[in-house]
Amino acid sequence: MIIEPLKIFNKVVEEKSFSKAAEDLFLSQPGVSLSVRNLESEFGTKLIYRSSKHVELTPAGEIFYEKSCQIINLYMQAKEEINQMQSVVSGSLRIGASYTIGEYILPEVVSQTATKYPNLNVSVTISNTEEIAQGLSQNRLDIALVEGRISNSDFIVQQFMKDEMVLIAPPEHPLTMANEVTMKDLDDQIWILREAGSGTREFSDHFLKTLNLNMKHSYLFSSNKGVKAAVVSGLGIALVSRIIIERELASGELAIVPLHLDEIEPFREFVIARMPDHFFTKAAEVFVEELRAGIRV
Repeated sequence: MIIEPLKIFNKVVEEKSFSKAAEDLFLSQPGVSLSVRNLESEFGTKLIYRSSKHVELTPAGEIFYEKSCQIINLYMQAKEEINQMQSVVSGSLRIGASYTIGEYILPEVVSQTATKYPNLNVSVTISNTEEIAQGLSQNRLDIALVEGRISNSDFIVQQFMKDEMVLIAPPEHPLTMANEVTMKDLDDQIWILREAGSGTREFSDHFLKTLNLNMKHSYLFSSNKGVKAAVVSGLGIALVSRIIIERELASGELAIVPLHLDEIEPFREFVIARMPDHFFTKAAEVFVEELRAGIRV
């Protein structure tokens, strides 16, 4: 349909690359370039500045991209409303998730959704909270599932789960042997932290700042698996979501440090975020229903 050239154009803009857009859309790069040139010919102006290093919108291209997003959204809305008339859940759903949610909650929910709705195509992007929020604001995602606070105040945000944060250490660590750990015990420890932009890192920073703790040293890892492996190896201690360490607790590789600190609430929110002007499709609706139904309280 006529909507396809708009989708190709938007993909080039969002990926800032003709080759990456072609790869994502399973098209040839010459085909993608031709589609953009045809649009430029139709409008009689350049829409994109091209160079060997990057792609940048012209002023006309910025106008066209904004309107193209609106047209695609209206098209998807019309398609969805027609599908609803026919009681069919189909089309595509682009989900973004922060690492904790994407690695430990989302796979099961997507599997359940796919089983119930085989005509629905789901794509999942997993990154840290900050990058997922950016993808949502740039219209590269339909919904986002993230931990902690989300920076864009324009999003519609709803909580779907409370997540318990725990302090972990190797079983033989002195902190795990204590009946009760105080702020003094936590001072001058070696900490394993996630990267900036992570919801887990945000919570860790808040924890350290609130208790006014000094770090003897810190190490950064860009994944939950890296953090866990570092703690298991005895490199340091870390704050993580309890849901990511169930296997390691059962095997005895990790232990939870017994904290009793009135200054810190050991829970954070998992939230669903979406853009207010983005049509909430039936596909997104049924996915959210599956998500809420699958949460273990």
